[in-house]
Amino acid sequence: MSVIERMPITIAIVEDDAPLRASMTGILERATECRFVGGFASAEDALRDLPKLAPQVVLMDINLPGMDGVQCVRRLAELLPATQILMLTVHEDTDTIFDSLAAGASGYLLKPVRAAELLAAVKDVYAGGAPMTSNIARKVVQSFKGAPAADETKQLSPRERDVLDYLAKGYSYKETAQLMRISYSTVHTHIEHIYQKLHVQSRAQAVAKYLRV
Repeated sequence: MSVIERMPITIAIVEDDAPLRASMTGILERATECRFVGGFASAEDALRDLPKLAPQVVLMDINLPGMDGVQCVRRLAELLPATQILMLTVHEDTDTIFDSLAAGASGYLLKPVRAAELLAAVKDVYAGGAPMTSNIARKVVQSFKGAPAADETKQLSPRERDVLDYLAKGYSYKETAQLMRISYSTVHTHIEHIYQKLHVQSRAQAVAKYLRV
């Protein structure tokens, strides 16, 4: 295991429910594999301070006062393209969750969140996973069907195509690195290039665009 993989995952929370935010903060602070870096009650506060903190994972409530979570994700994905965002929602509202994923989120969790479930989802999304149910994933993929074929995928290098192919099959970043016999950081570099070339901001978007070609 590399030094990079052993380092705690830096995490921030954007949640207006103070007791819930405190509960999740406590879970993260007790977990040795995580390092909590900040909690925010509004999208506006998060957008002001998160770029300076640059967390690796953000837990984002969908229904925030003022600017909502979907709008915040869209802005945050531009400011912190390497940050993985997990949405928090009380109900599995397919359309709203889909909007979040289209805006740049990588997955979602239903509230209230149990400690084991929260930590597993954080590790999953950090490793390149996309926590979501199959009906949501299907909607993401179907959203690209029927659209004119894009030329962006032609710009991908053979190695980038290999990485995206493994991700499309459900492998995590870590598993992809092992299968391709390259380093974890190299996979991340390929992912950044893939996002730039495909003009996407999340794994779900990249896979969906790749699968429709």
